[in-house]
Amino acid sequence: MMITPVHRARDIERKPEYLQPEKCVPPPSRAALGTMWFIRDGCGIACAVVTWMLVFYADFVVLLVMLVPSRDYVYSVINGTLFNTLAFLALASHFRAMLTDPGAVPKGNATKEFIESLQLKPGQVVYKCPKCCSIKPDRAHHCSVCKRCIRKMDHHCPWVNNCVGENNQKYFVLFTMYIALISLHALIMVGFHFLYCFEEDWTKCSSFSPPTTVILLILLCFEALLFLIFTSVMFGTQVHSICTDETGIEQLKKEERRWAKKTKWMNMKAVFGHPFSIAWLSPFATPDQGKADPYQYVV
Repeated sequence: MMITPVHRARDIERKPEYLQPEKCVPPPSRAALGTMWFIRDGCGIACAVVTWMLVFYADFVVLLVMLVPSRDYVYSVINGTLFNTLAFLALASHFRAMLTDPGAVPKGNATKEFIESLQLKPGQVVYKCPKCCSIKPDRAHHCSVCKRCIRKMDHHCPWVNNCVGENNQKYFVLFTMYIALISLHALIMVGFHFLYCFEEDWTKCSSFSPPTTVILLILLCFEALLFLIFTSVMFGTQVHSICTDETGIEQLKKEERRWAKKTKWMNMKAVFGHPFSIAWLSPFATPDQGKADPYQYVV
């Protein structure tokens, strides 16, 4: 059988001297670290700020250009309430996805004491990440931006300035879903508003001048169409990844499946929580994913 570079790396990791626990500094306590998770990455912070600004721009155009000048009070109230509710849920999901620990493995836990606590039996193997000096659980991968190993890491997303992993995948999925919904809603309203302005006097269908109104609507249409396509694709790939219980990195690297196969419904509940309820759609409900199994470090 041909030995790939991945296999050669694994063979090196199987050697006891590779772990070198004496070179690892014990990880700081949770109290010393605090509970706040935030990645200090300039590109990610800029992308996150741009995301919020684009949502606020869409809300500005929807409210002040299309709904407030409308003569149909019921139409304005219903669509304004629906759009702002979806926008609020999208930003709340983004906030949770950005500030939730995605499943970081304790940094520097490859110490002699921790390895001994695993009570390894003959033939059992643990893997160490040479970059963050951590004993890697099964299905964990190192992120060069977060500079940590992340449990069930799917990918690092600059738009949420965080990795998408075991603990925050729900919020990322909700974020893509709500952005896709407000994008679709905005496109529909732009279409109706253009028809309304063509039938009526352009000076009466908006509080702004006709050229300004057209420019604002075209920019919103372009933004909504772009993000509708992008987030719909991301939402679909994330749901497929959850149902198949295979992360994006695992699919890309075509890693051998070493974990138990479960039904699609069980995989969905593992990400969104038990049991099925309206809380699945709420970015404020934290899914109950249980405690980490210490023996998942062992292969």
